[in-house]
Amino acid sequence: MYKIQEISIVASFLGLWISTHFSGDSELLLGFALILSFGMLHGANDILLLHKLALHKRRFSLPNILIRYILSILLVAVLFYVLPTTALLGFLMYSAYHFGEQHWHSHWNNASKTLTPLFYFLYGMCVLCLLFLFNDSEVKSIVFEITKQQVNNLHIEPLLLGFGVATVTTYLLLAYAQKTTLKKGLKELFFIGLLALIFKSSSLIWGFAIYFIFWHSIPSLFDQISYLYGNASFKNLTKYCKAAFPYWLISIIGVAVFYFYFANEKQFSTLFFCFIAAVTFPHAFVMKSMFAKNKPH
Repeated sequence: MYKIQEISIVASFLGLWISTHFSGDSELLLGFALILSFGMLHGANDILLLHKLALHKRRFSLPNILIRYILSILLVAVLFYVLPTTALLGFLMYSAYHFGEQHWHSHWNNASKTLTPLFYFLYGMCVLCLLFLFNDSEVKSIVFEITKQQVNNLHIEPLLLGFGVATVTTYLLLAYAQKTTLKKGLKELFFIGLLALIFKSSSLIWGFAIYFIFWHSIPSLFDQISYLYGNASFKNLTKYCKAAFPYWLISIIGVAVFYFYFANEKQFSTLFFCFIAAVTFPHAFVMKSMFAKNKPH
């Protein structure tokens, strides 16, 4: 059994050390490298996961699943082009839920069907608001590039306070309903403080990369491997990487094409963000389906 949480903590402190010893450009390159490696890898096997999920219901062939998956990505890309503000808000809200679900799905067993998804969303929004709070100017720049609307005030402080109070309240209600101790919640407060320290000391991309890779993608990888192969052993990790490699390579080629055309443009970070958004929507749906399948009844 891998101690994923301990790995995340150690890696986070290493990331904090890097943020205080490397330049902004170095952070940017390291951040993109992490996102393109582990970040892309953790979503590269969505097709295999969908195929296994579909086999349980005896629906859809592998080519059919692949076509539907690609179409969903294209649909999100078109939405960002046609309705950028709506797409951006939808992406942030859906990502918040996805982050919260990945982090907490194994903790709430047979809890409230209403409060649990609400808690996932609120927790994820707290993490995103913390990231945005310490990178205000960079976030405003990306919002402007996507929506073409100048935002003078993101109102992050009151949003963070509101989501924070709502998260703690919902957690206490769920803990009471499930009759669990508050030990997990107190530990998570320490983790949130650690993330706040990292976000404050890092650029937007580097801070996001640390959270996205070490607190989200790697735990997700182990959950997926356990679902696909029965347990998260090194042998099964190798199987996972071999199966994911073709899809990961296609994603990397797509990003490389983007970079080739926009390397000298300030918009590359924004376009990269939109690319991540386009693949996040179907990936979050796949993971939600997987968690639902594994949830005890």
